[in-house]
Amino acid sequence: MSKSITGKNNWALFLLLLAGIVIGGFIGELTKGMAGLSWLSYGQSFGFAEPIVLNLGILVITFGLTIKITIASIIGILAAILIYRLV
Repeated sequence: MSKSITGKNNWALFLLLLAGIVIGGFIGELTKGMAGLSWLSYGQSFGFAEPIVLNLGILVITFGLTIKITIASIIGILAAILIYRLV
């Protein structure tokens, strides 16, 4: 197990951050059409516009990555850090 200087587990922080991003993104998608909460879905997407394809004859590998950061996912990250510090 990987422990930081304070004695807390780094994997727990990683999993909490991942959960915060996923739950925040989900909440952002749910509130996209709501009048008062549509600001939670405001964000930016970046990554590859088209996937990169590596054709090796018998093997075709496709590389693609798109990241969408919304206000709700940032709030989810902050909540995950707060929970990690409290636990």
